[in-house]
Amino acid sequence: MKLSPATLGPLFAAIAVTLFSLNDVTMKYLSGDYALHQIVLIRSLVGISVVLLFMMPFQGGPASLKTRRLGAQMVRAGMVFFANITFFLGLAALPLADAVALFFVSPFLITIFSVIFLGEAVGPRRWAAVAVGMAGVLIILRPGTEAFQPASLLLIAAAFGYAGLHVMTRYLRDTETAVSMVFYIQVMFIAATLLLGLIMGDGKFAGSDNASLDFLFRPWVVPTASDLPFIMVLGFFASVGGWFISQAYRLGEAALVAPFEYLALPLSIAFGIAFFDEWPDAVAWAGIALILGSGLYTVWRENQLSKRQSPKRQG
Repeated sequence: MKLSPATLGPLFAAIAVTLFSLNDVTMKYLSGDYALHQIVLIRSLVGISVVLLFMMPFQGGPASLKTRRLGAQMVRAGMVFFANITFFLGLAALPLADAVALFFVSPFLITIFSVIFLGEAVGPRRWAAVAVGMAGVLIILRPGTEAFQPASLLLIAAAFGYAGLHVMTRYLRDTETAVSMVFYIQVMFIAATLLLGLIMGDGKFAGSDNASLDFLFRPWVVPTASDLPFIMVLGFFASVGGWFISQAYRLGEAALVAPFEYLALPLSIAFGIAFFDEWPDAVAWAGIALILGSGLYTVWRENQLSKRQSPKRQG
């Protein structure tokens, strides 16, 4: 039975989000024993192998890696690298559900960016959704209280990187293949993590009591036989998940696909409970609910307005 694009898009998005969520769980599990850049380097070496050995041959061969916009590809890859590094550093110090919820400030940032950089007009309903979502973020952050953790700001930084990634994906999707987008991300990760390893891989900056800083500055070590499979499977999660999410937006309408990215929130709660015994408290539940509701509305409203053919969009 051949599935329609309307079915494949959401299905591929759900698969991608599940793989990304498993990636987050595995990364958090490893964050107490290895340096972040070492894990990401091994993950990326596996990831680029998956691209070259299993994706490229079935997606047009070497021609699928060609790009007309190398500079833009590397800018996009740099945004992915920034978003990943800041997200994982924050993840090392925060509960999984809190980290993922804070990361979902990105749809609100995309709305704000559309006004600043694209000159789009945003109406009162979308501004209200942005305000509600930001209120949810503040509830989880709890600034000015003892519960506030500076590592939370890393997740906000990651959301900025992810918002930029979406802008660049829209710019590149008409001329670049999904395989090439995944490939150049892996190239960026390998180059950047090798550089970080040369600078701090000997552990000369290690010794911080902060979980995020310790994850960043810890020296490289030989992975144990029991941990190596976990590190290597990260490459599968990242590369295959990246391919599925790119294909999801290529095959399905954004209005159908985008809401499935929010599966990451319930998955993060379930995985946090199952693997780390992390139960969100009442305050976190309230913040997560506000972010989820306003985020889904923002995505829905954005896609409704994108169907209108007018120079200035109102919403």
